[in-house]
Amino acid sequence: MGINESFISNPTRVWLVILLLGVGGLIALFNIGRLEDPAFTIKTAVVSVQYPGASSQQVEEEVTLPLENALQRLPYVDNITSISAVGLSQITVNIDARYHSSELPQIWDELRRRVNDATLQFPPGVSPPFVNDDFGDVYGYFFSIYGDSFTNPELRAYAEQLRRQLVLVPGVGKVAIGGVIPEQVYIEISRAKMAAYGVTLARLADVLNRQNMVSDAGSMTVGSESIRLHPTGGFQNIDELNNVLISPAGSTHSIYLRDIATVSQGVTDHPGNIYHANGRNALTIGVSYIPGVNVMNIGHAIEARMNQISADKPAGIELKVFYDQAAEVKKSVDGFIINFLMALAIVVGVLLIFMGLRSGIIIAVSLALNVLGTLLIMYLFGIELQRISLGALIIALSMLVDNAIVVVEGVLISRQQGNPLMSAIARIIKRSALPLLGATVIAILAFAPIGLSQDSTGEYCKSLFQVLLISLMLSWVTALTLTPVLVKWAFANMPVPEKKPDEQADPYSGWIFRVYRRLLSALLVRQTVTLVTLAALLAASVWGFGFVRQNFFPSSNTPIFFVDLWLPYGTDINYTARVAREIEQNISKQEGVENTVTTVGQGGMRFILTYNGQRQYSNYAQIMVRMDDQRKIAGLIRHTEQDIQKNYPEVNARLKRIMFGPSGDSAIEVRIKGSDPDTLRSIASRVDKIILDDGAADGVRNDWQDRSKMVRPVFSPYLGRELGVDKGEVDSALQMNFSGSTVGIYRDGSTLMPIVLRPPAAERLDVDHMANIMVWSQTRQQFIPLSNVVSDFKVEWEDPLIMRRDRIRMLTVQTDPDAATGETSGDMLARIKPQVEALTLPHGYSIEWGGDAENSAEAQQGLFTTLPIGFLMMFIITVLMFSSVKNAIAIWLTVPLALIGVTFGFLLTGIPFGFMALIGLLSLSGMLIRNGIVLVEEIGQQKKEKNQTEAIIYAATSRLRPILLTAFTTVLGLAPLLLDVFFQSMAVVIMFGLGFATVLTLLVLPVIYNCFHREGQRIQQ
Repeated sequence: MGINESFISNPTRVWLVILLLGVGGLIALFNIGRLEDPAFTIKTAVVSVQYPGASSQQVEEEVTLPLENALQRLPYVDNITSISAVGLSQITVNIDARYHSSELPQIWDELRRRVNDATLQFPPGVSPPFVNDDFGDVYGYFFSIYGDSFTNPELRAYAEQLRRQLVLVPGVGKVAIGGVIPEQVYIEISRAKMAAYGVTLARLADVLNRQNMVSDAGSMTVGSESIRLHPTGGFQNIDELNNVLISPAGSTHSIYLRDIATVSQGVTDHPGNIYHANGRNALTIGVSYIPGVNVMNIGHAIEARMNQISADKPAGIELKVFYDQAAEVKKSVDGFIINFLMALAIVVGVLLIFMGLRSGIIIAVSLALNVLGTLLIMYLFGIELQRISLGALIIALSMLVDNAIVVVEGVLISRQQGNPLMSAIARIIKRSALPLLGATVIAILAFAPIGLSQDSTGEYCKSLFQVLLISLMLSWVTALTLTPVLVKWAFANMPVPEKKPDEQADPYSGWIFRVYRRLLSALLVRQTVTLVTLAALLAASVWGFGFVRQNFFPSSNTPIFFVDLWLPYGTDINYTARVAREIEQNISKQEGVENTVTTVGQGGMRFILTYNGQRQYSNYAQIMVRMDDQRKIAGLIRHTEQDIQKNYPEVNARLKRIMFGPSGDSAIEVRIKGSDPDTLRSIASRVDKIILDDGAADGVRNDWQDRSKMVRPVFSPYLGRELGVDKGEVDSALQMNFSGSTVGIYRDGSTLMPIVLRPPAAERLDVDHMANIMVWSQTRQQFIPLSNVVSDFKVEWEDPLIMRRDRIRMLTVQTDPDAATGETSGDMLARIKPQVEALTLPHGYSIEWGGDAENSAEAQQGLFTTLPIGFLMMFIITVLMFSSVKNAIAIWLTVPLALIGVTFGFLLTGIPFGFMALIGLLSLSGMLIRNGIVLVEEIGQQKKEKNQTEAIIYAATSRLRPILLTAFTTVLGLAPLLLDVFFQSMAVVIMFGLGFATVLTLLVLPVIYNCFHREGQRIQQ
């Protein structure tokens, strides 16, 4: 007894499976994890090392180079990029895509060991390295805290309260605070008083550190007790600093710090990161979630906790949510569910119209059970509902009905021919089980390359393959088990036409079948003309594809855009913040702007997975703008660009949208490799000209930025030796007088604040009197003017940044298409690439392409690496199913013909061809081969009873309705995806490609098959 017969004869099993799939699927639907985008691992770590006082070249040679040499020997590394700036080295390590996320913790441990080993080569003065590998954290609940009358420390105190509350919410992973400006204790002392009282920087630092140091005073034993000794003398508050005795030992006069200095507490003048929100000073809080949770549930819990603690919020403080992943997920999932229900209604409606009421209901019930069963299995295997998996469900909708259509159609035709119901069911199951299995496996294998791809794009899209694998295999199982039972129940009372002994009922007597038979017969007669015409159409489509617009991933429909602001290098971070605040306030006044958050000095928190923040630059700011409608973004971008160009000509601005999928810093990047900075900049200027002459670029910039000024006091070692002054004392004097020198640490609970010594504001930053700065002479035990040991002050230009990739200097020219032109990066790249590559380069210099071109190439490489294996398996299965290479080749020859419809679709709609379209081509090949297998299998069955020509015509006629119906449901079912910017290119490929290729399968495949099987039959007309 076969499995289908055991189901038919046992209704209990049937109802049990139906309840399991139906009820289990509904439970899964309400409990399955939900995300906006699928998770993919950020396989990146950044090593930061500070080398105060070193030039960018010194940082490169003494810090960056040893670290790069150590890291490059790691076998896991894909590439290493570095930024050597003044006093700071930042090295980014990207791990090869083939390593799984579970291997990363061990890789990071080994990376840290290599970094620690490399520190042995560092010169004195280099700070310990810091390794940051937390780039995978996504702070999906991201909000700002601000209040006009609150200082940064006061906002920080309230933010800490919020953090302690939010971290207790079940499902919350981390809570991070951004924009905290470090506090410092300032001792402002006049240079004249220091000289008058003979107070040196070294002595003051020694006094403060000795009195405030934490040391062990031991313990004493009293009887049976051991009592710890802890003398007083440490600073308990700021006022105690005023009472520090700084007069030399043995002095007859007691001099206290209050006598010559003013002590105060405040924030640092040069923070590393500043946040604004809606034009006001702010902090930000980001909340990340534990992996695998239902983001919507956790989001509701966070919102409830925020409402609970808002009652204790100090008056005047405002909390403004900029990004709530739970709300975005709900909006995204709701939108996809609407698209899904629309597609479901379209598919069911088509089935009811063309298959009749009974057949349509059977297939609709099978479809519903397959979808619910797929959700249940997704839930059990931890596959969340997100953009990719929901899109896969829509794609699978029409494919899920294919197996059921074949079974129901076969039984229906057999019944119309007068055969008994059970005999018809048994016959169609026996004939179709293996061909349908082979066709289903081939359709799944068409998506295997994306499922097996190891790069970040493959990881991003992997659930597409997983969902289709689950749903299509489930559809094959239910087609052989549940569908026959439903057919039996529906057709049990169906009247059977009586067969006359001398006549065979013809189920294909309708006019559509008659027209199709005559057309196919004509094509079989004119085989040469048919094939030549098709070859000409294919050649024209290949030529026409060159006019199709290219893109990698489209912009997201999230109503957020970014304004990146680059001021001249060396700009003080406070001036950068001031300019950014003015631009932010102008943006906030525009119609449709709901919220703005600005980060100055570096990129913001990663609040969405595809966001990449910039490294540390004092001349950089980013304004994040949230709109009430994404359709208003284009107009505001144009207005903002014009405003910045008119009022802030020194600002290099870049406005960009959120991108779907993994993305880089710029859409178009030209990497120039070489050794000499002057030559690199010269080549870059020629590249700049080519890009600007194109006219479609949104400005041009390079990552080395402009050269910056540097003042070089010319120190005389001879005079210094004579006067008892060395270079270190000159450096200390300059630092104290302009930036302030750290002379100790003040402890305030868990907060450690540097004690900074500096002149009063009136004496600070007095460039005109730089020569009058006083320097302490160890030999003479007195202060002497700086001009006594410094002969001149020269102003020179230097490269503030030196970029390297894989230990080679590299300057990157970056640009993006102007949003107003509507062009993609592919359109612009196609024009400028030949001109750039035609440049004559000096020996030892080369150019390579980054940006979207590199991301697309890497994604395609990951896809095409596994593509041959998948296609080879598909071809082998095709051969094994027929035990014929000729039949397999005949089927596969129809696949390239789909390009005719694909090219027409893209040229008609104007939608760019992107990575998702490439995946659509793979899925399209699986659909076409699936249809071809069913058709050729039927021809083989008919050849047992008829000659070849009659067998071809009859088999093609019998497959006409199932193939057309499957194609029709697929094309109409995917129509809602044309409105989704992420899936629209895939929808164009499948809809137009399948629509045209289905006709070719029904008309051309029989011709190709007949050419491959020359048996001498003449065609009957």
